[in-house]
Amino acid sequence: MILIPARIASNRFPNKVLANINGFPMVIATAKAVSSLDDVIIATDSQEIINIANDYGYKAIMTSDKHKSGTDRINEAVSKLDLNDDEIIVNVQADEPFIEPKVVEALINRVKQGIEKNEDLMMASCYKTIQNSEAIDPNCVKVIIDANGYAIYFSRSKIPYDREEFYGYFGHLGLYGFTKKSLKDFCSLPTAPLENIEKLEQLRAIYHSKKVAMIKVESKSFGIDTKDDLQRALEFFK
Repeated sequence: MILIPARIASNRFPNKVLANINGFPMVIATAKAVSSLDDVIIATDSQEIINIANDYGYKAIMTSDKHKSGTDRINEAVSKLDLNDDEIIVNVQADEPFIEPKVVEALINRVKQGIEKNEDLMMASCYKTIQNSEAIDPNCVKVIIDANGYAIYFSRSKIPYDREEFYGYFGHLGLYGFTKKSLKDFCSLPTAPLENIEKLEQLRAIYHSKKVAMIKVESKSFGIDTKDDLQRALEFFK
């Protein structure tokens, strides 16, 4: 099941998830991009978004406006559904309207692999190779990976520090795969200091020594954090 957390408030870009993407509100454009893969539910704190979702034929669940992360929001929505603990839950951010279905499918398959191997895995996510010019942008989250394909750290800073300028940077995509149980376990963890400092929810798992499996993908998509990002995306993908 694919859940899209859609918060109406945004400090940098008010009402971002309702911005026009080729004739559709952004949250709906994101839902349409992934709806061929699985059922899609929008988790939101806004009656306006619920009404819009219903108008386009998507189910939406009202959640608290107190959540500090999208993953906490979808966990509340999932708790209201009758799902097995092994049900695969994919968190696709509402500001990823150009995400390729093959990327989400790869993430789903990585979670399936973890279930089949009884892997001690809290979540899975994706990354891609990025250029130095992208790595300097704090809105582009960077990740470093260990030898077994698990995340060591995520940061808005350019990591690792490359003294000889030969390293290829890895950009994190804002997608997360869980089982229902691992999602609940993640949201049961105390909020981490690093999470608050970087404003990156995935650091909660790292801080508490949980495994975050990373898969490398090819993607031209990027999250839309500002109005400039939106204009750049519309120009690039038109």
